[in-house]
Amino acid sequence: MAKRIDVKDLDIYYGKFHAVDSVTLSVPPRNVTAFIGPSGCGKSTVLRTLNRMHEVIPGARVDGEVLLDGENIYGSNVDPVQVRRTIGMVFQRPNPFPTMSIRDNVVAGLKLAGGGSKRELDDIAERALRGANLWNEVKDRLGKPGGGLSGGQQQRLCIARAIAVRPDVLLMDEPCSALDPISTLAIEDLIGELKKDYTIVIVTHNMQQAARVSDQTAFFNLAGVGQPGRLVELNDTEKIFSNPGEKATEDYISGRFG
Repeated sequence: MAKRIDVKDLDIYYGKFHAVDSVTLSVPPRNVTAFIGPSGCGKSTVLRTLNRMHEVIPGARVDGEVLLDGENIYGSNVDPVQVRRTIGMVFQRPNPFPTMSIRDNVVAGLKLAGGGSKRELDDIAERALRGANLWNEVKDRLGKPGGGLSGGQQQRLCIARAIAVRPDVLLMDEPCSALDPISTLAIEDLIGELKKDYTIVIVTHNMQQAARVSDQTAFFNLAGVGQPGRLVELNDTEKIFSNPGEKATEDYISGRFG
């Protein structure tokens, strides 16, 4: 299922504002890539362009290419809804449908796409909940509202919902920022397991988290307020954190700014 992403000369605009300038990077399949950098540097903006989520904001547009196994997701004949099924997103705060049952939360996307029989949807819900390491905690209360779960469980429920539609790529925008340390560890362990089947890109402000979970790290920065964000450096995570090639990267990960 996992596919490669190649971003080529990507410029991102919101109206006349040039938000991100000329990003080129590659994300290998079955790999975790972390985006790090100070607030406002464009890392979450770049993440959202990888499945065209930024397009929900009026005036947003891109120049350049985002290739999924060689196919430009911005091609004129490409359906953005299908792109978002293929490239799933997990957001900063858990966002289950609060009154919908745990089981129905997981299969909500499938139902919108036409669904299947009750037995098929039950099997998919179990598979996805097992994949999100949540099945054993909720298997006896699948009919209860998803909003009744703890914060960490809700985030894993959202991950189950994302993988239920069998995407090729999972995007995660600061998925642990609203969670306690124990729940954060559970999500990090889950990311390590999910990368066996998916390509994963994660935005994080937590340097230690990036070092723990990712295989490669991209550092973004900006020259000043009102300037576009830029990709400064992309390399293996071990090298980024032990011997970065750019002084700005070293200054950021050592806490001199950001």
